[in-house]
Amino acid sequence: MLQDGQIYLGTSRKPDDSIADPQYMILKYANRHGLITGATGTGKTVSLQILAEGFSNAGVPVFCADVKGDLSGLGAKGEMKDFLAARAKTIGFDDYELQEFPVVFWDLFGEKGHPVRATVSEMGPLLLSRLMDLNETQEGVLNIAFKIADDEGLLLLDLKDIRSLLTNIAERAKEIGATYGYVTTATIGAIQRQLLVLEQQGGEMFFGEPALKISDIMRTTRDGRGSVNILAADKLMSSPRLYATFLLWLLSELFEELPEVGDPEKPRLVFFFDEAHLLFDEAPRIVIEKVEQVVKLIRSKGVGVYFVTQNPLDIPDSVLAQLGNRVQHALRAYTPREAKAVKTAAETFRPNPDFNTEDVIKNLGVGEALVSTLQAKGIPSIVERTLMRPPSSRLGPVDDRERKALIAMSPVAGVYEDTIDRESAFEILKKRADAAAKAEAEQQELEARQKEQEALQRSRARYDDAPRSSRSTSRRRTSSRQSVTEAAIKSVTRSVASSLGRALVRGILGSIKKGF
Repeated sequence: MLQDGQIYLGTSRKPDDSIADPQYMILKYANRHGLITGATGTGKTVSLQILAEGFSNAGVPVFCADVKGDLSGLGAKGEMKDFLAARAKTIGFDDYELQEFPVVFWDLFGEKGHPVRATVSEMGPLLLSRLMDLNETQEGVLNIAFKIADDEGLLLLDLKDIRSLLTNIAERAKEIGATYGYVTTATIGAIQRQLLVLEQQGGEMFFGEPALKISDIMRTTRDGRGSVNILAADKLMSSPRLYATFLLWLLSELFEELPEVGDPEKPRLVFFFDEAHLLFDEAPRIVIEKVEQVVKLIRSKGVGVYFVTQNPLDIPDSVLAQLGNRVQHALRAYTPREAKAVKTAAETFRPNPDFNTEDVIKNLGVGEALVSTLQAKGIPSIVERTLMRPPSSRLGPVDDRERKALIAMSPVAGVYEDTIDRESAFEILKKRADAAAKAEAEQQELEARQKEQEALQRSRARYDDAPRSSRSTSRRRTSSRQSVTEAAIKSVTRSVASSLGRALVRGILGSIKKGF
């Protein structure tokens, strides 16, 4: 239900359990970010689903990760069930109706949606270092690699490009050290091993072209609804670092590409970051600072970021302070840490004099939440105990047949399915290696010919000095010996050139160079 630029979330309850006031999220303040928290099974995913529905109907595109597969149900019309009808009646949701939403499925592995890719250059050294869990020294070498790529005009598109560049740097370590800094073969080898791990986790499919265009996740339909972009993340969650880094990269791309719009009447895009704790787990300070900076500044680009996690303690205080719209489901308090989480969650709300927020958090039912949203002038509303509205789309996932049909009808069908492998660092460095091998072979052949010529001249000199009676025999023997020598030298030259060429090419392709 959309009313005067507001999204209906549910209806609050009084302490005596009677129904009070409807709770809305004002679109004008929806780009000031939000937080959905609660223990497993308390209704976080359904709250995300109804928010996505509301934004879509308001013409706001949405991007969300589908960790369990349930969010795919947004693409199918819901089924009227007794408990849904009862909830709608209880909260006075009189215009409750079922509908499907315009979904676009994405998948880093290309199995349950359109392939989504980024180039290595777009990812950059900071995020790539985080993705591979590099230490400070290794990250420094990776920064050198990116700097050399920029200086030498080498495109880094996929993993074979960065692997080839690192091998090339190892071969030129002495030359590079004078300009960019000391690089050891041991550090290069450690990074190469991490690249292999990343490749085995699915990184090879993620890095490449065609890269995702931001405009393709910011579409609206002809009837004015925002597209709901759903990233299949059930398989991706087995590589949590790849999952978290990809979403952070996407946020960074949005920040870099979108123009400033100030505070629009509604967001240009809303981004849901499910399992948000993965973004911050064991993250170095520089990554957390980057997240804090992006979250702080991206709202001026018209993008709202909503973190979804079990525990508010999963979010650093510097980021938590920027999340103005809150939906808090039940938390348990059986351990000291859980009790601290409940206390932290309660303290982030504007108190309601009618109840103790900390006590209510521990006793919320399924589909019930504490809600506080930004109101006029960006002031948080008093927290209200709220019965969340039922979703209009399907509760639960679509089946494989429905998913395939929705993918086939997608506005980006056929755009990302076929990979493109244009000339980049791998091909350029291979050409350089081939050229170097050819030049070396030519030099070897030239030197061999010069030696042969010198030997021939010395032989002629000896012939001129020899007695006349032995000249004819010497001429025949010399001529025969020269022919064999020439053939042998040419054969050795070709062999050396061929071997050198193979060694150099193998080095560029990532294997260990002989004598390296």
